Amino acid sequence: MSSSALVLIDIQNDYFPGGKWELHKIEESSANARRLLDQARNKGELIVHVRHEFQGEDAPFFEAGSPGADIHPSMQPAEGEPTVLKHHVNSFRETNLKQILDEHGVTDVTIAGDMSHMCIDAAARAAADFGYAVTVVEDACSSRDLEFNGETIPAESIHKAYMSALGFAYATVLTTDAYLAA
Repeated sequence: MSSSALVLIDIQNDYFPGGKWELHKIEESSANARRLLDQARNKGELIVHVRHEFQGEDAPFFEAGSPGADIHPSMQPAEGEPTVLKHHVNSFRETNLKQILDEHGVTDVTIAGDMSHMCIDAAARAAADFGYAVTVVEDACSSRDLEFNGETIPAESIHKAYMSALGFAYATVLTTDAYLAA
């Protein structure tokens, strides 16, 4: 018998309009993440919120103790929902995320949040390497434009590239509608 958990990663204020590191279509992706959160709560599934704080005074965003590092108001944890604080890209690195999942007998992990090309990618690959069955809900994740060799790569292309790579070997990649209908 499988046990599922929803892991919501870095849906924090600095990624939203007015924040220090705004993501492409963050309001749409977070609305989809909210739909996942509502369903998981209705089903009584384990929900784990992950939030990032950079250590040191040169934080580009998610500065420790700043409002930008807070979980966005639309995604606030409910009583009893664990929150994991991380200081690295990978949500499992030097955190108690795996311990929480294992204590609840979790076998299947659904991941949503930000950024597609960093923390979502790292968490999905780590979760698969730990033996969890991983689903990434792609339209509940966001990215941003990146630069490579003087060329700007659009956020949508970045997002698609990472989702296709995850879908090839690490995760089942679904839309919110497909996930909620399953």
